[in-house]
Amino acid sequence: MNNPKPSQVIDKYWIFAFRKKGTYPEDTPNSGKWLIFVDRKEVDETWEKIKKAVEEGKLGGSAKVSTAKPNPNATDPNTHVICVYTYDWTDREDVKRIREELRKLGITKKIPYKADEDTLKGRYSKTGHKRISKYYE
Repeated sequence: MNNPKPSQVIDKYWIFAFRKKGTYPEDTPNSGKWLIFVDRKEVDETWEKIKKAVEEGKLGGSAKVSTAKPNPNATDPNTHVICVYTYDWTDREDVKRIREELRKLGITKKIPYKADEDTLKGRYSKTGHKRISKYYE
């Protein structure tokens, strides 16, 4: 399937999108992502917008979306997460620029930003970790 819909994919946990236009810095040890939680009814449309923006070079270097395959880290089986990656959470200007682009795509509710280091260390709200976000806006 060339353009799989997250709400219908059940054989893998994630679908990825990568920048096709322009350049973006390589990840640093401070890489991270904006986390956009989306109801299953809205995930396909939202993912399509974000995927296109990533490919066109409007966001960071990549993004991914959870699929309908049950994930042990998910807090709600009817909610998907879209991760929009940045190369370095300490580059506040870049992180804020990407957040502003997400607003232009219709992501206007507050969303958290999580460092990849926290993910790699297994810090998830589902496992009782609180105040993980580097940004929340």
